[in-house]
Amino acid sequence: MHRTGELYGHFETLEQQKESAALGMWIFLVTEVLFFGGLFLTYTINRHAFSAAFGAGSNTLDLTLGGFNTVVLIMSSLTMAMAVWSAQVGKKQLVSIFLIATVVLGTIFLGVKVIEYKQKFDHHLIPGAGFDIRYHAEHPTAADNAGKIAEEKEELEKAFAKDPDLNAHAQLYFSLYFGMTGLHALHMIVGAGLLVWLIKGSFAGRYTPKYNTPVEIVGLYWHFVDIVWIYLFPLLYLIDRHH
Repeated sequence: MHRTGELYGHFETLEQQKESAALGMWIFLVTEVLFFGGLFLTYTINRHAFSAAFGAGSNTLDLTLGGFNTVVLIMSSLTMAMAVWSAQVGKKQLVSIFLIATVVLGTIFLGVKVIEYKQKFDHHLIPGAGFDIRYHAEHPTAADNAGKIAEEKEELEKAFAKDPDLNAHAQLYFSLYFGMTGLHALHMIVGAGLLVWLIKGSFAGRYTPKYNTPVEIVGLYWHFVDIVWIYLFPLLYLIDRHH
């Protein structure tokens, strides 16, 4: 394909090229909305059918870690927006700084998710033969707060009174939890790879006020991934939250 500088041969101007790239990304994001929409619909149906189990499952999540990750992603959206702005106004050094900051924040988010996933394994909350929503309450560690453990037992007793098959139905919640957060994390990893590619280009001084299309397009993708988490956090972490 013929290419003159940053302009590919089938485009007449950089502006036309940028508009075409943006249109392509928006079409892609619409397909992503449809993809995640199916998961959100599945979640909605099952939450309505098994509200007690979903509430009990939500209360086992670490609200502090989830809240921290939400703040981290919001900050990463800010740094990504600043990277786009820096490219648009020609501040090449700031482009690199803000892109690196975005990657660092994204990495922190993924690191926290690893910690959360390990907690689920330790507490026998992985859907399957070994799943036991009572395990953590009945096998607390020395680091656990006795008051919180007693509260967790009380909440589970109330939930089992509402739904005798709570243990089975809670697995639906955790199947969706791992499915939705896992796919979101996969999108984060893809985004981090794109950011590393952008950083290489920024070090080479590639992005200028005339040409900054890659930064803007990746920015759209990154903001979409952040918005998905803004929906996942309350839906997964804040159901029937008592503590």
